[in-house]
Amino acid sequence: MFKLADLAKNKELFSHGHRACAGCGEALGVRQIMLAAQTTGLPVVTTMCTGCLEIFSSIYPHSAWQVPMIHTAFETSASTASGVEAAYRVLRRTGRLNEEIRIIAFGGDGGTYDIGLQALSGALERRHRFLYVCTNNEAYMNTGVQRSGATMFGAETTTTPVGRKGYGKKQFEKDLTAILVAHGIPYVAQGSPSFWNDLITKMQKALDTDGPSFINVLAPCRLGWAFPPEETIELGRLAVNTLMGWVSVGMLTPEKSRVVAICAVE
Repeated sequence: MFKLADLAKNKELFSHGHRACAGCGEALGVRQIMLAAQTTGLPVVTTMCTGCLEIFSSIYPHSAWQVPMIHTAFETSASTASGVEAAYRVLRRTGRLNEEIRIIAFGGDGGTYDIGLQALSGALERRHRFLYVCTNNEAYMNTGVQRSGATMFGAETTTTPVGRKGYGKKQFEKDLTAILVAHGIPYVAQGSPSFWNDLITKMQKALDTDGPSFINVLAPCRLGWAFPPEETIELGRLAVNTLMGWVSVGMLTPEKSRVVAICAVE
C-alpha cells in the first residue's frame, strides 16, 4: 500500500498545464499512472494514439509529458510500442544500452476496443514487453460523444439517441478484458482513479511483469457522462462498486484464468 505523502515526493511525469476539462477522469488517471511509474526507479518511454488524451496534453508547442512520448495514429499505439520495445531489445543485446526502461502505451476505448484492437492483439501475441493502458470513458468523447465498443447497453450518445424512436445503444459492450485474458498474457487488470491506491498497486505489478501487461482504467468523462466536474471521483467509485463500469466483473477470477485478472478493488 502506498501513502499519498510518499507519492507527493515523486516528480510529476504528467504535469500541470494540459487542457483537459475540469474534473477529467482521464487526466486524473494518467497522472496517477505516471506517479506509479516513478516507483520503479526506471526511465519510462510512452506512446499515445490520437484521442482526448493527445488533444489536451500535447498541443504544440506545449506538452504535459515529462518523459519521451511518441504520438501515433488512432490504431497504432500498441504497434508503435512494439517497435520501441524491439529496438530496445536490439540495443541491449548489442551492448549499446545498459539500463532497463519501461514502456507504456496509452489508448482510449475507441483506439483500443475498436480501431486499435488488431494492433494490440498482435503485439500481445508476439509477447512484446510493455504495458498497455486503456483510458476507458466508454465512448468517443473527443469527437462528440459517439458510441464505441465500450459503451454500455442503453447508453445515450449522439449516435445512439434516446427518444420516441430510440432507447440508446442497442448492443452490449465488448468484453475487452476477457478478450485479453484469452491471450494468456502474464498480467491483466482493471482499475479506476477513484481508487488511487488500488490503481497504483496494479500499475506497479504490471510494470514489474516480465512480458506484456494490460490495465483497463475506467475514467469518468464529465462531458460525455454529464455530471458536475467535482463529482468525478464519486461517480467512478459508484461505477466500480455497482459493477456498472464492467458487466463482466464476476466472470474473471484467478481460478478461471492462469493470468491475474482483477476487476474489482484488491
